[in-house]
Amino acid sequence: MLPFDFYSIKSKITLFALLATLIPSLTIGWRSYVQNKRFLSQKITQELQKVTSQASRETSLWLKERLYDLKVFSSSYVVTENLARLQGASAGQIEDERAVRGLRDYLGSVRAKFGDYEELTVVAPNGMVVASSAQLPGPVALPDGWLDRARAGEAAIGSPHWDEALRAGTLVVSQPILGADERLLGALAAKLNFHVIVESLASDSGPDLSDFYLVTRSGAVVAGTHPVPVTSRPTKAALPPDLASRLFAQESAASEYSSPRGVAVVGTLKTVPGLSLGVVAEKERRLAYAEIYRLRRTTIWLVGGLLLGVGSLAYLLGLSIVRPLDTLIAGAAKVATGSLDVDLPVSSRGELGYMTEVFNHMVEQLRLGRQELGEANQTLRERNQELQELSVTDSLTGLFNRKHMWETLARELEGYKRHQRPLAVLMIDIDHFKRYNDTHGHLAGDEVLKRMAEIFRSSLRVSDYAARYGGEEFLMVLPDTDSTMANQAAERLRGLVAAENLASAGPAKITVSIGVASTSGHEEEPESLVRNADTALYRAKKAGRNRAFVFEAGSTGPS
Repeated sequence: MLPFDFYSIKSKITLFALLATLIPSLTIGWRSYVQNKRFLSQKITQELQKVTSQASRETSLWLKERLYDLKVFSSSYVVTENLARLQGASAGQIEDERAVRGLRDYLGSVRAKFGDYEELTVVAPNGMVVASSAQLPGPVALPDGWLDRARAGEAAIGSPHWDEALRAGTLVVSQPILGADERLLGALAAKLNFHVIVESLASDSGPDLSDFYLVTRSGAVVAGTHPVPVTSRPTKAALPPDLASRLFAQESAASEYSSPRGVAVVGTLKTVPGLSLGVVAEKERRLAYAEIYRLRRTTIWLVGGLLLGVGSLAYLLGLSIVRPLDTLIAGAAKVATGSLDVDLPVSSRGELGYMTEVFNHMVEQLRLGRQELGEANQTLRERNQELQELSVTDSLTGLFNRKHMWETLARELEGYKRHQRPLAVLMIDIDHFKRYNDTHGHLAGDEVLKRMAEIFRSSLRVSDYAARYGGEEFLMVLPDTDSTMANQAAERLRGLVAAENLASAGPAKITVSIGVASTSGHEEEPESLVRNADTALYRAKKAGRNRAFVFEAGSTGPS
């Protein structure tokens, strides 16, 4: 008799168990591999997109900062006065030499302090070099149309290129030099070295990137974190033209290709605003998908071990335990999916029957535990919500408290500084509230405060914010609102309060005085904005109450 009889019941069970294990395992393993690879590809793409987007913004910001610095240098007294002296009709040779020496010394000192500039040059309107920071100044490749832009008072930006003498990517920019009478005296040109910004970007991008460089639309690399052999020959592109065109056309999309160093990589490109350049970030494909390769090997080993174990167990157990075990497996699978609606029938008095009873008891305990856990979690969420509300609200009025107000105002001011959106603050005080309290009692005063809070809440927009500042004072924060709109809102609010009929007030009316303050375009702080609103409130009260005043610079509040 053969050691393995295909016609026996145990052999059939073993074969069935092996196939039943192999097919789902391979299917799940393959789907897991595909999904993990897709997820990892998305993750790599997001990481590269984040790096290139940040690098693009920082490169653009770096260029703007250099243009601003150059504008400051071009408008300095040393530059304008010496250049005007050189162009004056009465200047002699000694004066001319002194003026040129003054310009050269100034440019040299600026060049020594700012490492981004390889060379600074003052040129006349006819393009002739007047003075330079270089020891041996040569001709300057000024940007196209620089003179027209200079006459219009605008900066000019050249095309990025590879400087063979410096063995680095450079960019020539210029700023007009205007005299006291706004007459064009010339231009201040600067040769910028991309190596400085690339080093800064590479240090911020982290160690996971294989390469990081700036590339033109023709594929020439002007600066990078790793030496590329072809960058020293600017006539030959470091990236094939068709690859460079594809990267620029599919901006921010991840592509797999061979890098300039001949390595299979995954990379993305992001254009730099204001420049015909793209920032390319690359990661070696082997390193990028190392986790997938490890998962594939682990899956193979796991599937092999699972097949061996299941086949051996199925052959040893035999047909007598298959059916009860299938029942248990089905119940366990249902529980594994999260369903606890399981009650297996006990079809045997042996070990499997006992196991089934234990399984049913375990599911029942899990069901009870899940119910208790759900109730506990619900109670905890409700308590946390109550604690959260108590920590940020005023117990009497239900409005936000003063502490939360300061936090909210600071956050809104950060948004104002970042996006330059207007922001206004209303400081509201109930007129003669102390006299009202003394006349009608504190309980009546509390009712007035509650009613004021209801009026304020009913008049708020979705984005507005109201808080009790203290005593009978309230504060409202109005995002995206300038001083005119805020004053209109204050008058509308004052009218609502004046029209309110409080029975306890008798024939007298409850009125409010309101101080309005808004952001003025300067660096604002929460304390200064509230102080300005308080100053305006003081003026409103001093002018007779029941009115709104807008803060004006130079006005004073209570001493």
